[in-house]
Amino acid sequence: MSLPMPDQVTPFKDHFSQQSSAYAQYRPSYPAALFDWLAGVAPSLQLVWDAATGNGQAAVALAEYFERVIATEPSQGQLANAEPRPNIEYRIEPAEVSSLPDASVDLITVAQALHWFDLPRFMQEADRVLKPGGVLAVWCYEVFSCDPKVDAIISEFYHGTIGPYWPPERRWIEQGYAGLVFPHPHLETPTLQMALSWDLAALVGYLGTWSATQRYKEDTSHDPLPALAEQLTAVWGDVAQPKQVSWPLKLQACRKPADR
Repeated sequence: MSLPMPDQVTPFKDHFSQQSSAYAQYRPSYPAALFDWLAGVAPSLQLVWDAATGNGQAAVALAEYFERVIATEPSQGQLANAEPRPNIEYRIEPAEVSSLPDASVDLITVAQALHWFDLPRFMQEADRVLKPGGVLAVWCYEVFSCDPKVDAIISEFYHGTIGPYWPPERRWIEQGYAGLVFPHPHLETPTLQMALSWDLAALVGYLGTWSATQRYKEDTSHDPLPALAEQLTAVWGDVAQPKQVSWPLKLQACRKPADR
């Protein structure tokens, strides 16, 4: 992996480096239909920029479609868990100030991270690096659903136990990025869903990657997950038996006019 440092890295809110290995292990994967759609709307398949790539989850999928992937991430801890691929170049740099040339990118993707950005600066940067006809696509997912008894416990944990520890940017996730101001006209996007089969240990591991869970632990010096796991065990049944866990995927996109 190539990890050049930019001359200047603007400060960023690092909510995930501390649990970066767990993030790589437990975060849900995105559906193939998402990447089929992205490849279909891009003006060509030469270059895609995956901004705030984290552990490279989306970048690895994009590498199956595009000739080159530039995946940027300001957290070295996250990139330490990224999967190398011959056509992916990982760079440590913020999304708002990239090293990409003007009008060089067919597609920009941001997976579950746009709400952490300085949005006006990033939208300006996206406009700068997109080719005419290029596409900016961003997506997010909120709380999963499993079965009613599990969902009720998770809802109380999300809104009650760790509710005060969610940062204000979380509202964008809860809105599905509705209301964001994009630099170019919106594209119609498909309805998508993520679905996985998880046992209880995997589900609790995922809950540990939530930034509010980590902030709760730091503030209270108490890990809320063992007690939560006990509650879930009481309604799960055989804890080794997987259950289906699903998330609606909220996708928004815009296209730069071809004459720009």
